[in-house]
Amino acid sequence: MKGQIKRILIVSEYFYPEEFKINDVVIDLVDKGYEVDVITTNPTYPFGKVFDGRKNTWFSKDKYFGADIYRVKAVTGYKTSTFKKLLKYFNFMVLASIFCLKHHKRYDAVLGYDVGALTGMLPAALLKKFFGKKVTLWVQDIWPDSVYAFGFKKSRLLTFCLDNFVKFVYRHSSNFAISCPGFEDKVNKYCSSKKEIRFVPNWAESTEKDGDEFQFLNSNTDKVVQFTFAGNIGKFQNLENVIIGFSLLPSELVERAQLNIIGDGSNLVNLQKLVERKSIDNVIFHGRKPSTAMPSYYKGSDVLIISLIDEPIFSLTIPSKFQTYLAAGKPIFSIMEGEVSELVIANQLGLIASPAQVDAISEQFANFIKMEEETKKQYGFNGSNVADTLFHKGSALNNLENLLCK
Repeated sequence: MKGQIKRILIVSEYFYPEEFKINDVVIDLVDKGYEVDVITTNPTYPFGKVFDGRKNTWFSKDKYFGADIYRVKAVTGYKTSTFKKLLKYFNFMVLASIFCLKHHKRYDAVLGYDVGALTGMLPAALLKKFFGKKVTLWVQDIWPDSVYAFGFKKSRLLTFCLDNFVKFVYRHSSNFAISCPGFEDKVNKYCSSKKEIRFVPNWAESTEKDGDEFQFLNSNTDKVVQFTFAGNIGKFQNLENVIIGFSLLPSELVERAQLNIIGDGSNLVNLQKLVERKSIDNVIFHGRKPSTAMPSYYKGSDVLIISLIDEPIFSLTIPSKFQTYLAAGKPIFSIMEGEVSELVIANQLGLIASPAQVDAISEQFANFIKMEEETKKQYGFNGSNVADTLFHKGSALNNLENLLCK
């Protein structure tokens, strides 16, 4: 524990049992001797409904590794409704702001976990504006770019509102941790003065857990190459083009490959219908799996796929799954522009393809299928090394603590 900072409030719309890196941050800060509170919602992500065994009350309190967790009522049903998704963001912004303004005297510093909508960071900004609290934002997403990427059309009114909202939140933050180096210029653009910005990446989840290698369907022969995508299945993940690219493989290569999609999300049903409508062979949807089960799926895979649509903001983004893929020691198939693909090429981690070019995606599927085993092993070995150096968990956690207590 450092300096005069003793009590820390974490503002995060998402928290355990939802699976996000902020859970590890809380454990680390408590272990280091800080008193930690979290303001969050009742857990609903990614299902759009409250987790089994929990009640969606207006306000509740529970414990997590010694931290006090304060939960406010959640909006459900947002997986299929844009209106409810917007209401979900507004709901947390308002209820968490009320909590923060009421209990501001308790805290010496505030950490805002900025993943998803920036509206969730308004409670932290208010503590800085009205009470001078030290506020660190850990930026995982960039507004307003992500809003436009989601499909909202630019207009003078929308641009005016979003730009001024971002300015308010960023200018009422003390410093920033950014999950991707490319975010720095975006953050500086909305700050009125120079503020400290540190690269604090998401770290790799450990894949060194007990458990046998998962045996995928059709894996009774070494000739079948197992391609796996794991994570959220939304419109941004570009899985339509991934599946279509896979379907363009010649029949003799399709017989030697399987595309596994593990996860859940708003676009899952559409993808299942696509596979059924086009009668695409060897594409398997496994559903959502707990994080504890994922190491065995990674072990059973030959190639891990990371994919995002071709939008400028995503060329700056390093999705958190990338680090975990690296730690799994498997080749990476990067189907996205920018930062991730540059890392893949620079460090010889696998192959890349443009997300908009299904023919190029198909060609790289074919290249992986034909690839020598020794080459794939070398790609995986290189990935493990990058995970241990650039994306080290202990270094990231220490950097967050230093920003909070500076």
